[in-house]
Amino acid sequence: MDPTLIIMWLGFILAGYAVVGNDSIQTLGTFLSSNEERPWYVLWAFAGSILAFTLIYGWFHYSGDVSYGRLEKYDFVENMSWPYLLPPLVLMLLTRTGIPVSTSFLVLTFFKPKGLYAMTTKSILGYALAFCVAIIVWQLITKALDKKFISSDITRSERRNWTILQWLSTGFLWGQWLIQDFANIYVYLPRSLTAVEIGLSLTILLTMLGIIFYSKGGNIQKIVKAKTNTADIRSATIIDFIYGLVLLFFKEFSNVPMSTTWVFLGLLAGREIAIRYKMELGKEPSDIKAAPTAHYLGIALNILVLGMIGYVVYLRDAVQDWIIFVMAAVMIARAVVIYYETIPGRLNLKAAFKDIGKDLGKVTFGLLVSIALVFIMRFLLTGSFAGPM
Repeated sequence: MDPTLIIMWLGFILAGYAVVGNDSIQTLGTFLSSNEERPWYVLWAFAGSILAFTLIYGWFHYSGDVSYGRLEKYDFVENMSWPYLLPPLVLMLLTRTGIPVSTSFLVLTFFKPKGLYAMTTKSILGYALAFCVAIIVWQLITKALDKKFISSDITRSERRNWTILQWLSTGFLWGQWLIQDFANIYVYLPRSLTAVEIGLSLTILLTMLGIIFYSKGGNIQKIVKAKTNTADIRSATIIDFIYGLVLLFFKEFSNVPMSTTWVFLGLLAGREIAIRYKMELGKEPSDIKAAPTAHYLGIALNILVLGMIGYVVYLRDAVQDWIIFVMAAVMIARAVVIYYETIPGRLNLKAAFKDIGKDLGKVTFGLLVSIALVFIMRFLLTGSFAGPM
């Protein structure tokens, strides 16, 4: 058998398992947490059917390209050698330790190192946009719903209704995530697949998905469970739906691959801060009188955040780099002001900031690892750290 063919399919298998295993926290984490009482194979059949439909639809609609056009600028490597197996192997190792690294950076960077900058800026925008959307949306949701969710148990009739809504929102989110991340897996296969290749690859992915469901998400699922009230089916439904909308925007935004891990963690970070902020103000309304300047500055920043979100959505693929970094700066400013708004409750928010910092540190570590591996692979392929890829 052709060694190149073996490496190609082995790379696909390793990438498939690593990508699905690492990214299960984003799309299926809250779904798994709030449906732990259900048999794993029921959840697998649901997610697997959506995976099959999304894959086959992309195959038909994009003339054999299941990446939905995201691999247009990534040429297929005809003579693939063993160093190309390094990215998914490293990703599997990091996944087993529970580190939520970016699969886009770790896998796609090797096939097109020059695309790292565009991928990074789009991922930073994804984190900042998701954070800003979450911090605004969950200020409203917490005031209206989340405090009720946390303080009261769900009734049987409510559970039935919310279960239907959650499965719909999870299906929507899972489909949007697959459209983004199929590129990370199928970069190892030809850009136009035959019927045999699509059938074999689908069988492999469904098997891997079954392993993930059987193991209940693995170590990396702990990140979701650590966040406030994510096991509640009502909160999980809202998280999935908002995340799906953000990914839908980026699907239409551009064909440049991005880190969905960064988007997901940005959403969870903004949500966590907003929930603790609103609950602290509800418990200690005197905080507003104790720090009136910070409170009114926070209101002004909320307006600015809404304006930035609208501006980015309006510009779409015309967004320039400076806008991305301004939005990131506004995100940081809003988080800092929230800290000063809740003077007696700073310890509660300090714990949230520490947790968020750890998550962000882990994905940043993944970015640094991917950059280092680019140079290692370049040396293995060319004998020089400065040679062409």
